Amino acid sequence: MYSLIKSSNLLLLKVLSIETTYRGRYLFICVAGMPGSGKTLIVNGVKHLVDMAISMGDVVRREAMRRGIEMTPKSIMEFAKQVRREGGSDFIAKEVIKEVLNKDVEVVLVDGVRSLEEVNTFRKFGDVYVIAIHSSPKTRFLRLISRGRDGDPSDWDDFMVRDLSELELGLGSVIALADLMIVNEDLSVDELVSQVVNKVRELVRR
Repeated sequence: MYSLIKSSNLLLLKVLSIETTYRGRYLFICVAGMPGSGKTLIVNGVKHLVDMAISMGDVVRREAMRRGIEMTPKSIMEFAKQVRREGGSDFIAKEVIKEVLNKDVEVVLVDGVRSLEEVNTFRKFGDVYVIAIHSSPKTRFLRLISRGRDGDPSDWDDFMVRDLSELELGLGSVIALADLMIVNEDLSVDELVSQVVNKVRELVRR
């Protein structure tokens, strides 16, 4: 028993040491929003202002491919839930941190944060600023139907199922407690992006 406690304490000290070493070094700008809210437009519009842009969805898909998971939107969503159950709700955030620590970067744009646990994991390694994009369900549904991307809902019922799956991961809490909330209902692409560009420039002072 003493050996087990000692090993656990050593592991805890190692983790705390790593967090202390990197705390304050990074600025994580996290973008959150429901499907169809405009996250991709935001990320594409501001990624030239940061050192590194990383999609949490891409991290999930890479891990799914590594494990031989069928690469369909439904399977990927179920896999995202599974890895969070198995590895903790911040599992994907920890995978992002691993990638960041291997790069010579300071300002990191994180696309697709889905829980407060993920946000808090980033806070252990630096400052965090959360930008939330909000659009009404009706507006988002029409956008998704219009773009017709693989995995987008074919009808309202599919849309609601996907929304509820996102909310189950904790996305609603991230949006509610964001540092900056942008309502994207009638904004043009330029208007939407300019709001975020101005804020990111202020954050990174470039």
